[in-house]
Order: sequence, then C-alpha cells, then structure tokens
Amino acid sequence: MSKVQGGMKCVKYLLFVFNFILWLCGSFVLAVGLWLRFDPETVQLLTGEEAPETFFIAVYILIGAGGGMTLVGFFGCCGAVKESQCLLASFFACLLVIVGAEVAAGVFGFMSKDKIIEDVQKFYSESISEGSENSNRTAIAEIYHTVVIGMIFSMVLCCAIRNNREVI
Repeated sequence: MSKVQGGMKCVKYLLFVFNFILWLCGSFVLAVGLWLRFDPETVQLLTGEEAPETFFIAVYILIGAGGGMTLVGFFGCCGAVKESQCLLASFFACLLVIVGAEVAAGVFGFMSKDKIIEDVQKFYSESISEGSENSNRTAIAEIYHTVVIGMIFSMVLCCAIRNNREVI
C-alpha cells in the first residue's frame, strides 16, 4: 500500500506526468543543442570569420538548459513515484537554481541587448549581401524564407478560423 491516499494520490500522479513531459522536452532540447553543436553544416555556419561568438554561447546555453531540464524531470518523476523526500528535495533545489539562473539570464540579456542585436544584424546582413563570397547565404536565405512563409500561413489560417470558422 502506498503512503499517500485520496486526493494526494492524484497530485502524485499529476506530478509524475508533468515531470515526465518536462523530461521529454529536456531530452529534446538537449538533442537539438547537441545536433547544432556537432552538425558539420551548422558548425561551418557558426565558425565563420564574421560569426559572432554569441552564437556558440547560445548553443552551449541550449545544451545546458536541456541537460538541466532532463535532470529536473528525472528528479521529479522518481521523487513522485518513489515518494522519496530526498529526490523531491533535490527537485525543489533544482527548481530554485533554475529560477535564479532565469533571473540572471534576463538581467544579462537586458544589459547587453544592444550588442547582441548589433552582432546578429551585422552577421546576417553580411551573410546575405550579394557581394559576399560567404557560402552561408543560401542556408540563411532558406531559413529566412521558411520562417516568413510559415508566419504568413499561420496568420492567414488563424484569421480565417477566427473570422469565418473556415479552413483554407
């Protein structure tokens, strides 16, 4: 017989389900970060002479966030199922660290947003310019066109559903 009964049993399984989803999302973010870091085409794009160092920093942050999410999800899942105070305390401590890191990242991003925006705009404008001998032009143009077409499609679909309840 388990330690918890009644409504707390529901809370236990809800905690497990949400932490399992967090673990899956963390694994996905970690996989994407590792793919961005070790994919030869992406590495070539990010190691160009004009590429700002903030791109690799962002990839490393993605890897760290994915690993952290996976760890927190694991502590939450195991702590909920086993009803272990140690694992649940580790889960809570990880959540506190994550909140502190989010606040610090927000402050850092706010303090250096002008430099980050300038670096990104400079990199993309040099990569897409016609006179550039950079091979990144086609990759960036494909990503740009895919994003723009996706945004236009989603806006048209959203407006059609909202106004007429018709699907285009």
